[in-house]
Amino acid sequence: VRAHQAAKQVGIKLCVGTRLRFADAPDVLVWVENRTGYANLCRLLTEGKRRTEKGSCILQLGDLLAASDGLLAALTARSIDPQMPAITGDALQAAAQSLKDVMGDRLSLAISRLHDGVDRPILHRVQSISGACGIPILATNQVHYHDMQRRMLQDVLACVRHGCTIQQAGFRIFSNGERFLKTPEEMHHLFDDLPAALRRTMEVAQRCTFSLDELRYEYPDEIVPPGKTPVQYLAELAWAGARERYPAGLSPKTRSLIEHELKLIDEMNVAAYFLTVYDLVHFARSRGILCQGRGSAANSAVCYCIGVTSVDPDRIDVLFERFISTARNEPPDIDIDFEHERREEVIQYVYEKYGRQRAAMTAEVITYRARSAVRDVGKAMGLGLDTVDLMAKRQDWWDRGVVNADKIRELGLDPADRTVRMTLHLAGQLLGFPRHLSQHVGGMVMSRRPLCESVPIENAAMNNRTVIEWDKDDLDVVGMFKVDILALGMLTALAKAMTMVNESRPSEPPIALHTIPPEDPAVYAMVSDADTVGVFQIESRAQMSMLPRLRPQCFYDLVIEVAIVRPGPIQGNMVHPYLRRRSGIEPVIFPKPELEAVLGKTLGVPLFQEQAMKVAMVAAGFTAGEADQLRRAMAAWRQAGRIESFQQKMIDGMLANGYTREFAERCFNQIKGFGEYGFPESHAASFALLVYASAWIKRYHPAAFCAAILNSQPMGFYAPAQLVRDAREHGVEVRAVDVNHSQWDCTLEDISGDQPLPTGGDKRSWGCGGPAVRLGLRMVKGLHAAHGCRIVECRQRSGPFQSIDHFHEAAGLPVSAVTKLAEADAFASLSKSRRPALWDTLALPDVRPPLPIAKPDERHPSALPPMTAGEEILADYGTVGLSLKGHPVELVRAELSRRRIIPAAKVWHRAPGRRVSVAGVVLIRQRPSTASGIVFVTLEDETGIVNLIIRPDVYERYRAAVRYASLLRADGYIERQGQVQHIMTTRLEDLSDVLSGFVHPSRDFH
Repeated sequence: VRAHQAAKQVGIKLCVGTRLRFADAPDVLVWVENRTGYANLCRLLTEGKRRTEKGSCILQLGDLLAASDGLLAALTARSIDPQMPAITGDALQAAAQSLKDVMGDRLSLAISRLHDGVDRPILHRVQSISGACGIPILATNQVHYHDMQRRMLQDVLACVRHGCTIQQAGFRIFSNGERFLKTPEEMHHLFDDLPAALRRTMEVAQRCTFSLDELRYEYPDEIVPPGKTPVQYLAELAWAGARERYPAGLSPKTRSLIEHELKLIDEMNVAAYFLTVYDLVHFARSRGILCQGRGSAANSAVCYCIGVTSVDPDRIDVLFERFISTARNEPPDIDIDFEHERREEVIQYVYEKYGRQRAAMTAEVITYRARSAVRDVGKAMGLGLDTVDLMAKRQDWWDRGVVNADKIRELGLDPADRTVRMTLHLAGQLLGFPRHLSQHVGGMVMSRRPLCESVPIENAAMNNRTVIEWDKDDLDVVGMFKVDILALGMLTALAKAMTMVNESRPSEPPIALHTIPPEDPAVYAMVSDADTVGVFQIESRAQMSMLPRLRPQCFYDLVIEVAIVRPGPIQGNMVHPYLRRRSGIEPVIFPKPELEAVLGKTLGVPLFQEQAMKVAMVAAGFTAGEADQLRRAMAAWRQAGRIESFQQKMIDGMLANGYTREFAERCFNQIKGFGEYGFPESHAASFALLVYASAWIKRYHPAAFCAAILNSQPMGFYAPAQLVRDAREHGVEVRAVDVNHSQWDCTLEDISGDQPLPTGGDKRSWGCGGPAVRLGLRMVKGLHAAHGCRIVECRQRSGPFQSIDHFHEAAGLPVSAVTKLAEADAFASLSKSRRPALWDTLALPDVRPPLPIAKPDERHPSALPPMTAGEEILADYGTVGLSLKGHPVELVRAELSRRRIIPAAKVWHRAPGRRVSVAGVVLIRQRPSTASGIVFVTLEDETGIVNLIIRPDVYERYRAAVRYASLLRADGYIERQGQVQHIMTTRLEDLSDVLSGFVHPSRDFH
């Protein structure tokens, strides 16, 4: 598809084709003559790839003979792989005759001049077969790189493919650099003795008349009942849904909106698209799978009425043209989030409904970035694995592949060394190259006709999945229907939390997303205090800093909160103007009344893509189609210059409508910020629903909230240790993993009596008195789910375990699994602490004997010294990822105090501007692209969390400490604005050696 686009841009004819490698014959080059040939080739490749694992293709020559209509072919006389043995004359003759009998004048014999010592004998062989079989000779060049300067990179990539070094390559790489793209003059010079071969090449190219523009996508039609058209059935569902969604009756505005959308859907002939999406949502809800449509779908009243999205279009500023318009000759785009643990059920439903020939997941071309390029090239160049690993780890995403000499010297390498220089030079050339084809996170294509006749389909690495070979971004070019069936961890957590709440109070009405009480002041108070650890979308450092300043009081404030902490508004200088106007520091003024209707809800500042489109239409005179083109430019933030192409038109249009140049330029610069990932209002509204739901559950059911998120890991911003700590700070009792009490998942347990407030009467202790959280067996690192479930089943069947030997005998687990449980201190209910439990596991037999033997408990007990509190805490972190016995930093508090390092909680008692020294476990590292090189680090000690801001010059001075320390000291001064506090860092020190034996990886974000 990308070649098709590029060829159209520069006016070059594209001949679609491939090289087919057969198990029983020489390779054959094939080109597509017409649409029939293209369908046959795609089906042929699909069959070959479906026979084997991902990345391979098994074909026999008979496969091509059975599907050769519409294809032009050229039999090759030399192998493309230097390691392959030479093709014999008999094999070539046999294949040529078989192909000639079927393909006739569509067959050629390929010949190339590569100056590798075998040109002449191969030519004699080809000429002999050509004369005997009457097959014309075709000139080609075996091109592998466009310029001769890329020969070195080609060799390195060959080594990467073969898993060898350049020194070991031997015949795995080509013998010379002749496989570059040659000019017509060079080709005429190469084949001056074979002019007929060049003419044949031109003839074949001229016969290739197929273009990807001929592909016509057709929507599936199974979802339409007999006797109805798609638009009739969609209208029926929409009006029925409208009666359910609006029991009090439809307003004239909403009725008009639905009618307008249905009319446009009919004109665009995309009703089947909406019905297909409705079918997926209907299936999910019939299985009890929580789902929510988001993105552009929330701009549609029809999508709201048929249940695809839960965002009422009356609550946001709907702009249906952003979602679908006659100016967009392509299908609309709907994203649906499903519970991430149950999404596979929906995917398999699609395969079962449409079949493997008509449905497949979309692909994503994974390209080389700095680290992967350095690793692959370094190995190929023969550098040691340790050296390559160190070099790769020094590559940060913000370095853009550029490595300075100082970083190389830090590794003990000489930047002037030729191998090192070549490695870095070639790695730089490799950036952006395709590395491998991966399946997209959730995009699926479904069609009425066989999809395998439009694009090849292959097996995915994951079982029971098939993937088309085109990148997801290429589908729009050929108008293919795609639905993003996405996985969202928070939906899983919400579903589990609501189930826990409902089961824990069976006499009360069950809660669901649509029954959660809206606009609860206590929820907004919690959010405004940035008490949002674990809450969807607003738990990051940046969001927590914004919440006390924005202080959301209603649903639309959450919509703005979700959208405002994004690169687009930040780069467009929209955040501070909005906050100043919201706080009354700056007046809200609109140059003309028509802009107030567009920007009134956001105080005159365009925060959403829809607003940018409406400003262009209302103030600059853009048509709906032109506004959609502007949206595309905003979405294509990776393509420099796209948004700037609209600058003059927009400014001229605003000037013509009476706006000042200064206002017009400021307005465009704000819109230009969306070129750095601006958020659609519809998307923000969809997420805001989940923000409120997760915040409400955290506020009123903190135990269920904590357990559900722990059961949904990995997800979110914080590790389980921080989630458990936050729950305990809110008065939730958390109980340890235990073989006699824990299920596989974390569960809720009843507690008797009122629970005391946490020490100090923490103001956030509103969770006191609720159920306790019992940590599940899933928390034990390395324990398989099957083993955990077996423990629970055995306990339910036979009752509590009496001893470790009884546990081993009854559960039938391998000794290695019992050892992991002992290391995690999961036998406390057996009066066995960690060390004695581990001692007992040493006596367990790998295979239980048929006759009973003396039990370990019947022998003399071991006289092992008890573990210290510090050893217990460190062991907990190593085996469960958290400790209920204490925090690692408290083990070294005396040493930190000796160094005049204060606890995090005491920072709040110091005045802003005061210099302090703090230290803690590194939880999170961030370096956002919008932060001008600033690094944000979050530290945790036994008293709380402290946030660091590290400027670029400080980061470079203490780079190793910032990047790799597990326990980090930071010196700096306090900055505080309201409830937002951080340390502006001036000095950093790696104190990991002070807390030796502690391993707790941070979560690092870009």
